[in-house]
Amino acid sequence: MEPTSDPAPSAQAGDGARFTELYERIAPALYTWAEVRIRPELRSFVDPQDVVQEVWCRAWKAFRSFDPESQSFRYWLFRVAKNVMLEVFRELRSPDGGVPGGDPSKRLLVLRDVPDSATAVSQRLARDERLKLFAQWIASLEEDERMLVVHLGLEGMTQAEVAARLSLSRDAIAKRWQRLLARVGEQGVMRELLAEAG
Repeated sequence: MEPTSDPAPSAQAGDGARFTELYERIAPALYTWAEVRIRPELRSFVDPQDVVQEVWCRAWKAFRSFDPESQSFRYWLFRVAKNVMLEVFRELRSPDGGVPGGDPSKRLLVLRDVPDSATAVSQRLARDERLKLFAQWIASLEEDERMLVVHLGLEGMTQAEVAARLSLSRDAIAKRWQRLLARVGEQGVMRELLAEAG
């Protein structure tokens, strides 16, 4: 059988190696996204590595629900990731949760039975200085620019979706995105992590 450019159909059928290949393509963007989303003061409660591993586990369990005809793997995976983050932030806000000032040894994501391949990926990403620099660059942007990079570039949302979310016209989003991409090029940061936003 000839390999396809999109390994998602094989992974959907249960091929673990194909799932790993597909996940590893998006994992650097996912790790960067988690770096940007988790504020420094919350790192004692949740770590980007934990998020990457938890998303791996949940995505693998739910993969049979993924339909490559209706959405990209990136978009689907980030929906899983957003659910993980929502749960973490909800726990942080709960009265008995790990609120800042509480017990700093309390981790919100208690990981069990994480495959070695997921752990290896998250450890490799955590050591990648380029990802940390890219996350720092994103964090340094103005709020609206940061949201464009997060939603369009990392999460893979469409320009129309982001326009609706940010209450801007699609043309305004497209122009701002082009300017941001030019700055990404000038900075020499990791443009290959960004989705092709349309």
